[in-house]
Amino acid sequence: MSTATLEHQAAPWGAEGAEAGTWHTVCDLAELEPLWAEGALIEGIQIAIVRLPDDRVYAVDHWDPRAGANVMARGIVGSAQGQPTLASPIFKQVYDLTTGQCISEEEAPSLRTYPVDVVEGLVRVQV
Repeated sequence: MSTATLEHQAAPWGAEGAEAGTWHTVCDLAELEPLWAEGALIEGIQIAIVRLPDDRVYAVDHWDPRAGANVMARGIVGSAQGQPTLASPIFKQVYDLTTGQCISEEEAPSLRTYPVDVVEGLVRVQV
């Protein structure tokens, strides 16, 4: 059995040493189309999951803080300065998928990011 962590980041909202969330299996990696986001509902939280062509997977809030709607899984996947991004489908703010920071507007709200890993072809998200 091989275990590969393709993308794993600390939850930005937790304090250092805070209790970690629970890992949830979301889907098979093969079910996610590269450069396309999909929505998932985990413990009542709507999340946008993005797979890149190199099989890195990211998870951010589906909630667009600027538009006030759950639409981020319909956003445009891209890159800026070597970082993977997701642009809001409504007002086009661009967010860094690794940090959740808005990179197209100063002082814009960020997206919450969630730790993701892929184990034996299964995408898991920690909430």
